[in-house]
Amino acid sequence: MKKIYLLVIKSYIEPLVMTFFIALFILVMQFLWKYIDDLVGKGLEWYLIAELLFYASATFVPLALPLAILISSLMTFGSLGERYELVSMKAAGVSLQKAMRPLIILSILISLFTFYFSNNILPIANLKFHTLLLDIREKKLTLNIKEGIFYKDLDGYIIRVGNKESDDIHIHDVIIYNHTDALGNIDVTLAKSGKMETTPDGRYMIFTLFDGYNYIEKVDVRGHRKSRPFERTSFKEQSQRFDLQAFEMNHTDEGVLKDHYMMLNLKQLNHTIDSFNRIIDDRFDRFSISFEKNFHFYKTLDSSNFQPNTFVDTAQLFNNLNMHDRAEGISKALSNTRSNANSIQSSIRDLDTRRAHVNRYVITGHEKFTLSFACLLLFFIGAPLGAIIRKGGLGLPVVISVIFFIFFHIASITGKKYVIAGVLIPEIGMWIASALLIPIGLFLTFKATNDAPILDADAWRKAFKFILDLRNLNSGKK
Repeated sequence: MKKIYLLVIKSYIEPLVMTFFIALFILVMQFLWKYIDDLVGKGLEWYLIAELLFYASATFVPLALPLAILISSLMTFGSLGERYELVSMKAAGVSLQKAMRPLIILSILISLFTFYFSNNILPIANLKFHTLLLDIREKKLTLNIKEGIFYKDLDGYIIRVGNKESDDIHIHDVIIYNHTDALGNIDVTLAKSGKMETTPDGRYMIFTLFDGYNYIEKVDVRGHRKSRPFERTSFKEQSQRFDLQAFEMNHTDEGVLKDHYMMLNLKQLNHTIDSFNRIIDDRFDRFSISFEKNFHFYKTLDSSNFQPNTFVDTAQLFNNLNMHDRAEGISKALSNTRSNANSIQSSIRDLDTRRAHVNRYVITGHEKFTLSFACLLLFFIGAPLGAIIRKGGLGLPVVISVIFFIFFHIASITGKKYVIAGVLIPEIGMWIASALLIPIGLFLTFKATNDAPILDADAWRKAFKFILDLRNLNSGKK
């Protein structure tokens, strides 16, 4: 029995590791495709990109692991069935459940590891990843002044270079607009040629210009808008220094994002949810008090304390008013009604927004459990399904696995959106995908245990042939 268990485990570990890294690679490539515009052209060091991909890979582990378990379990038992090793096990008295036993234990351990990873490691990885991504997205593109194009990324300056020599140092036909005073194009420098060099520490860009003029419009004299006075200064050589600090990547304080729901573990999520719920209850109580104060006449009258002589006939009072007072009273009533209606709608929108925000924290807490449970659930779908189809490799098993995983993923996203919208409670919306797959797993396990050929092509061919023969026989009798 131990040899059989070792055979099954060895047959399972290799495709599990392979499919996990393949799934992780595909998800990372999807990430690169999504954020490629934020990464290209900024002169990022290789270790920054490697660090970003490392943290991104960590955030994709809870999604890649269930898919890897589904594919590898299907491949393993499909290969065992294709090589008739499952038939040999059954002939030796080892049922499918016994053959699955070591992998069930392994799947439980993987599920526990997934929960630990989602609760303790994933929040840290999310914090590091989003902080670094924010820094990279806010970083400016590297200094790249092209010929004949106005370059505007230097704070306070616009530069145009007519042409550059092959060494990217010597330049010609240079125009520099100085906008540091935010007064428009009042300070312009033109030069026939020059040199463009950076300091050794990369902090400054030095423009050394030759044979040029400085044009400065004087805006500090009386009547400058009519006379447009300006001064022109010629030079043989002039140097201008530009600060390149804006092109360096600033590091955001991680404390800015640490309270986001993706960066919290289960204990922190529960504490934050309780805090938000207390705030919502407090605002609801204040809204209720304000509503009762403004609409006290809607309160249910207590018949035991009701005094008929205290009743005021408002209709009679209204009829006794003159036309001007009536119109003024109606106008004030409509104004108060609109104001109160707007106040009520605003309070309702505020409460709905706050509840939707709290639901995101609740969803994150449930996801830590649903993802770990999915690892175990998808194993009970992949293993019996592989025993039924009896096909190994990366062909049919991958196709079937992807279909089941897409179904699971769509159901999960749909339930999550319904929870955010407040249509479903989290206990239903976040577990609806698992609830849909549990009957499928039980059905496949039952069929695999009883050797039901539900995916056998010959069995389906015989069934269709039987139906056609039966139909032809009925047609002949008619």
